[in-house]
Amino acid sequence: MKRFCIALITGIFASLASGAQVYIAPGGSDGNPGTVDAPKATLNAAIRQVREQRRLNQVGESSILLKGGSYHLTEPVFIRPEDSGTPGNPLMIAAAPGATPVLSGGILINDWRKPAEPLRGLPEAAQGKIWMADVPPEAGSIPFRQFWVNDKKAVRARSTSGNHMQRILNWDKKTATAIIPLHPFENLEVTPGLEFFMHQWWEVASLRIRKLEKAGDSCRVYFYEPESRIQNEHPWPAPWLSAETGNSAFYLDNALALLDEPGEWYADATLRKIYYYPRPGEDMAVAETVLPVLENIFVIHGTPEQPVENVVIKGLRFQYSAWHRPSLQGHVPHQAGLYMTDAYKLKPAGTLQKPSLDNQAWVGRPEAAVGLSYANHIRFEDNRFEHLAATGLDFKIGVKSLAVTGNLFKDIGGTAIQGGYFGDDGAEIHKPYNPTDPRVICENITVANNLITDAGNEDWGCVGIGMGFSRMVTIENNEIENIPYSGISMGWGWTPLKNIMTGNRIRQNRIHHYGRTNYDCAGIYTLSAQPGTVIEENYIDSIYKAPYAHLPTHWFYLYTDEGSSGITIRNNWTPAQKYLQNNNGPGNHWENNGPQVAATIKANAGLEYRYDALRKERTSGNVHQDINKQRKELVELVSDNSKRIDITKLKVFLREKKVEQATVEQWQNHTVLYGLIPDVNVLRGQLQKAFRGITIKVYHDMVYEFDRATRCSAADVAKDWTDIIMTANLVNDPRKQQEYLDYHATQFEKWPEVANGFCKAGFQQLRVFKNRRQLMLVISIPKGKKLYELNPKTMENNPRVNDWNKIMSGYQEGIEGTPKGETWVMFE
Repeated sequence: MKRFCIALITGIFASLASGAQVYIAPGGSDGNPGTVDAPKATLNAAIRQVREQRRLNQVGESSILLKGGSYHLTEPVFIRPEDSGTPGNPLMIAAAPGATPVLSGGILINDWRKPAEPLRGLPEAAQGKIWMADVPPEAGSIPFRQFWVNDKKAVRARSTSGNHMQRILNWDKKTATAIIPLHPFENLEVTPGLEFFMHQWWEVASLRIRKLEKAGDSCRVYFYEPESRIQNEHPWPAPWLSAETGNSAFYLDNALALLDEPGEWYADATLRKIYYYPRPGEDMAVAETVLPVLENIFVIHGTPEQPVENVVIKGLRFQYSAWHRPSLQGHVPHQAGLYMTDAYKLKPAGTLQKPSLDNQAWVGRPEAAVGLSYANHIRFEDNRFEHLAATGLDFKIGVKSLAVTGNLFKDIGGTAIQGGYFGDDGAEIHKPYNPTDPRVICENITVANNLITDAGNEDWGCVGIGMGFSRMVTIENNEIENIPYSGISMGWGWTPLKNIMTGNRIRQNRIHHYGRTNYDCAGIYTLSAQPGTVIEENYIDSIYKAPYAHLPTHWFYLYTDEGSSGITIRNNWTPAQKYLQNNNGPGNHWENNGPQVAATIKANAGLEYRYDALRKERTSGNVHQDINKQRKELVELVSDNSKRIDITKLKVFLREKKVEQATVEQWQNHTVLYGLIPDVNVLRGQLQKAFRGITIKVYHDMVYEFDRATRCSAADVAKDWTDIIMTANLVNDPRKQQEYLDYHATQFEKWPEVANGFCKAGFQQLRVFKNRRQLMLVISIPKGKKLYELNPKTMENNPRVNDWNKIMSGYQEGIEGTPKGETWVMFE
């Protein structure tokens, strides 16, 4: 009898436990009760069952457990106010023990085959190498922008190879057209979906092509509305046109005629076919290929009156989201991926709140795979956000007491984690945000111990973590790496006026390998007034050399931008003090930032020990791109007449502008300054105002660098140096100019004797800068030594140096005013 009672009691507890836990599995059925042995099939059905159990007071603890496998969603998962838990009994949606559940917004593409006959319009070189499949009916008629093969994103067929891009020739404001080289588009026809992708300043633009007008050796590109007008009228950012650093880079994509490289794909919307050029080793008979369909995978959506509360999401994978808008309306973002719905230049400049403002802009918000609105006490723990087209996780409005901890964000098309207010409800963006209803504010949010890697791989202006107007936000112990722009962006509005931002904390994050494509960036970047905000004990290092940056040195480790005020920046480790404070408001406090910061701070930044497993997901090791470092900048000032610039006045000016280690030298009416310049572009404008009637040339392009510390076996680096500066021209022959650059690019490998000679002579550093065809040579030697004494040592028992010098002489000539028979002139 006692045994029967025990068995009965055990059975009751088992029944209660099964009622409190609802299981789902890919092979389940929504008609099942949701037990471990009879699971449901969909998460929405499980959520409804728990909701009904709560309504009928039939549940104490409530958990929804997902068994392993992929759940291919036909609609987003929705969490509503009626699904709320309580502080002591939150709604738990989690992976079953040991399981790896995937919530997928994509559909599988099957039955790959090779075309039976040649494809019309496909490049000849690709014929016979392409595989094709039918787009399933369940995909609908939406345009497709992403495609994955074996978890690796494929590349939409494009006009350039690998990471290479071409340069626009011009942008015509009168006709709102881009003018590009005709080659290789001589035979290209406009087909539905053909797009123009352009890099511009700190952002990019994707524009749908309406017409190609070919004439001579150029091609004029016309675009569809509404993006054509917005792209043409907005001033920031705009197409970059510069003889010094090169015009904006571009490529065309999404046409069968461009499908010519392994890893590229194209979807024909009319024929409903998808074409793919496999990478080496990919077997299309067994490859898992996914086409994303849903823009939103998981949505938590409450109301101001009844927010969703007390929900925990743990151990899930959110994969394969889409984003369709760029295919329908183009994509012209203002900053951090927020796309402009209208924008134009103010003539004359000024608004009541901001007399100097020269533009107006209104923005929209990209779709997010996982989004929250009006939600309190929500936790995301140990999840994976992967293979997503736009934003990964977005807390949009009215989100409070949110914790995002221990998650992986990898292969994200846009910003990995985004939150706060950006004016995306229709407000002009250059204004403070002070809502009358506090329920709409995002506040008391913690983002901690997450790894963010390979984000922003479609919109290169997106960031790792991007917060708009929000308050009491803590961002700590995250690792952010391999991203195209800034690591963390905190703030919005470009205003020093009072707004809701206050008390934010950005601390102990590890940010490295950023700025892969776009500059005007920083490891940590801020906007607008946010009193009480503290940025401390972060580690920031290793910014990439972005190949198409509009200004090659316009990058920073820390950057307080327009209106930033009331912020404390202290004890952050960076390899140099390359920071920018641009048009800041009052009350910022900078203290002890740079390479001298304690090693313990450097060591403690980033993921805490228990999250070490995330580190194996880093992707920066797969990127073969040079790392940038702070260097001295070289600027030339040329007087319009023979009168020299007042050197004393210039040196006082440079001290006021905090130019450090400055060398100032002259030759005739040419003055050069060489030093550590916080922002050379800003300095150019300041010089122009201070010294009227001069021509200013910035030598952005450093085409050669010898450094004793890295190139000489006995690296006895002198403590103090003297910089010797000389100038000459390259001959006026583009072919020979390129040969000169090629020689210097391979000198260390093919002519090692030259560097050996520099080592023997005691040269500390040797740099060659270029602006158009003018060269500047800077030779740094130990202080107290003379160049005429050291230079002969480069050739001692070293005939190859003589050979090198003889070859180089064929590429060089003197600048105007150089004495006859000479090539290089030395500044004094």
